[in-house]
Amino acid sequence: MDSIRPATFQIPAAVRELGWAALLLFFVLLSVHEWFSPPGWFGLLAILIFATQGALILTRWPARQNFGWANRTTLLRSILVVSLVAWAPFLPAADSSALWIYGVACLIALILDGVDGKVARATNSNSEFGARFDMELDALFIFGLCVATMAIGKAGPWVLMLALMRYAFLAASHFLTWLNQPLPDSFRRKTVCVWQVVTLMIAILPPTPTGFAGTTLAMALALLGWSFALDVRWLYQRRHYHEN
Repeated sequence: MDSIRPATFQIPAAVRELGWAALLLFFVLLSVHEWFSPPGWFGLLAILIFATQGALILTRWPARQNFGWANRTTLLRSILVVSLVAWAPFLPAADSSALWIYGVACLIALILDGVDGKVARATNSNSEFGARFDMELDALFIFGLCVATMAIGKAGPWVLMLALMRYAFLAASHFLTWLNQPLPDSFRRKTVCVWQVVTLMIAILPPTPTGFAGTTLAMALALLGWSFALDVRWLYQRRHYHEN
């Protein structure tokens, strides 16, 4: 008679990866508290942002699929991005050296943005989930940079439009379904995005004058609005092809 093997419980891949990431985030937050002594709200905010990210990952992760090294790379970058976003509101209390370290950390996060794509191509692990994960993390990073720039007084609340314009586009797509159609790859769109991130990072640095920061950020906002307008126009002109 064949023996009956007891069922074994397997932790879902995404839950396991998020667990390791949460542990690493814990040590990062401890290090930041030890070196820079930010307010206690910093750690709580970082945990809240990471928990929200984790919940979104679990709701969208395909069942019974290997997490893959590309997504692990993006998840590792998210630890740095989450820490930077959580620290952004408390930068007014930071000294000049802390702002320089914050700027360097932002540069590292920007450099790592291209690593997960290379890993995905090298391991043949490209996926729709991975592309969306990377895109949403970029949007969160930009939002954190906007908050940081506003917090240290280099720009007014209007700078948040650099981050909120994309979320406004997503909100509109729930009512105008033709906005959900895929857009072709665009060098223009990538260039505007890089200009947006670089100007925000330069604005954070202590030597950057407020006037210079405001001017370059206003240019970035104008370019971003122009880029979104072109994309919306392109989608609008082709809306009937998707409706039929």
